[in-house]
Amino acid sequence: MNFKVVITISLFGCSSFFAQSIAQTWEMNGKDTINYTDVAGKKQRKWILFGKHKPGGCHTAAQKVEEGEYKENRKTGVWMEYFCNGTPKNKITFVNGRPDGYAIVYYDNGKVQEEGTWKNNRWVGNMKQYYDNGQVQHDFKFNEGGKREGTQTYKYENGQVAVQGNFVNGKESGTIKEFHENGDLKAEKTYNDGNVDVNSIKMFDPKKEFVKSADPVVKGPKVVAEKTETTNDGSKGPMVLNGKHTLYDKNKHVTKDGVFKDNRLMDGKAFIYDDNGILKKVAIYKNGVYAGDGVIEN
Repeated sequence: MNFKVVITISLFGCSSFFAQSIAQTWEMNGKDTINYTDVAGKKQRKWILFGKHKPGGCHTAAQKVEEGEYKENRKTGVWMEYFCNGTPKNKITFVNGRPDGYAIVYYDNGKVQEEGTWKNNRWVGNMKQYYDNGQVQHDFKFNEGGKREGTQTYKYENGQVAVQGNFVNGKESGTIKEFHENGDLKAEKTYNDGNVDVNSIKMFDPKKEFVKSADPVVKGPKVVAEKTETTNDGSKGPMVLNGKHTLYDKNKHVTKDGVFKDNRLMDGKAFIYDDNGILKKVAIYKNGVYAGDGVIEN
């Protein structure tokens, strides 16, 4: 397994938070207002956007799409967005119109997909990503510059640790350990500034048998990233991949190519390279699950 992870694409989107044209509605008792614009044309106070305000999507006209507060035409505090089934889609803290603070993204089944602190267009501090069964998938720590720093942990869907080791300023440092899905040690590799010492690699066979359920489903890889997209009102925020995309690593090699849904490769190919950048495997994904290996073209 190659642990030189290049973070290129962000985990969730903020673009749907920004409405371009919303009708004003006023409470008659004067105690509250909804979708209020002041005399200077600036959005203020609590806003609620329904499907009728954002036509063309899957929400009905009466369904709530998102809600939060504006101050001087800029988003402030916690904003919520909802799936078409009514469950929360994400909850993001805004400061002066920009995502800044605690952020959480959900699966449409209501379970948490990822959560952490977003500041200055990057993750900082602790960030976790989860499988859709609620089990932790990634447990990362970021420094103030948005680079992974300290102990980083990858886990299997059964909860066992898959990979664990230390990072310094975004690069592997010291001993990185890999584990079999039954918890037994699989490999040890020593890294220096992100480069593996090939003479340090030690491989281990599992000590005990691990029984998997029949016909296990290998889900398409998900993307964890730091890149942002520009939202409808010009601010920047985390982005989620949906539709056709091609992803590249820092050496401009294609890593994934195909159709994504909520950052998961649904239909397409994942390209796996060795430490020298040589393509060693092409994994085919159909309907979000691993469907076999493709042919490597010379």
